[in-house]
Amino acid sequence: MLSRTADNLFWLARHLERAESTTRLITMGQRMAVLPGSAHRDEWRSVLQVTGCAHRRQDPGPTTEAEVVRILLLDPDNPVSIQACLVQARANAKSVRTRLTQEMWEALNLSWRRLEGYDLAAACAELPALLDWVRSRASIFRGAVETGMLRHAGFDFLRLGGCLERAQMTLRLLDVKYFVLLPETDVVGGGRDHYQWTSVLHALSGSRAYHHVYGAVYRPADIADFLMVNPTFPRSVAFCVDQMGGHLERLAQLHGQGTAAQGTTRELAALLHEGRDGGLFQRGLHEAVQTCLALTNRLALEIAEAYHF
Repeated sequence: MLSRTADNLFWLARHLERAESTTRLITMGQRMAVLPGSAHRDEWRSVLQVTGCAHRRQDPGPTTEAEVVRILLLDPDNPVSIQACLVQARANAKSVRTRLTQEMWEALNLSWRRLEGYDLAAACAELPALLDWVRSRASIFRGAVETGMLRHAGFDFLRLGGCLERAQMTLRLLDVKYFVLLPETDVVGGGRDHYQWTSVLHALSGSRAYHHVYGAVYRPADIADFLMVNPTFPRSVAFCVDQMGGHLERLAQLHGQGTAAQGTTRELAALLHEGRDGGLFQRGLHEAVQTCLALTNRLALEIAEAYHF
């Protein structure tokens, strides 16, 4: 496979995953913003921090929903906005059109310019519908990949990009929300405490899955364990690392040689395995998240170098 093709498939998955993850963060911001004391905590600002876009604000006061919609949904000049990610994902797909099934192409090509027709007021008024539309496009694309794409190297690069982006989003969310995940002694067990936990889990579609594993009690160590090291939750860091390791092994077999990226995934997997059963939280969640972020950044560079992106 040409390195250019591998690069486009890898980034196609990353851009689409990033667009969907951003819709989840905006939804989380809406849920958190209605809680008592949310203005003081400036919950909308934390949404921008997760995506690395806090510097794009123009108003020094508290962050508003309209600002977040402008920056993260509509801004074509912001490379991590939903609109920019969808445009870039389609461009990646167009470059490798013959590698995609008809259903995959249609999932990306259908109404891809929809967001260009919205001004800020209209987007805010129809925000839930727009976010649902983005999530549905991403889900349809993933379904088309799983049911129709040949399991060749292109599939591995596509899945590598998606898993890497998903792992990094979970890590960034945990890093920014670190203090939210610590107990507030005056409100533990209260309504606000409950909704803080559920909002973080909801952003990663993990609320019901968490209940199946840990029950209905929201403990900091359990949430850290679930989002970081649980091997069965598809958005946990450990699950994504395991998936990336498998795809890198397949690519190594196809090319007849291993890469440095395989060593990094094994290093990540070992770190996460050592932190199971609450160990990660006890040893320092913030430090562990920072280490994992550094390793995933290194992994992205190693993949690009190994396959000449």
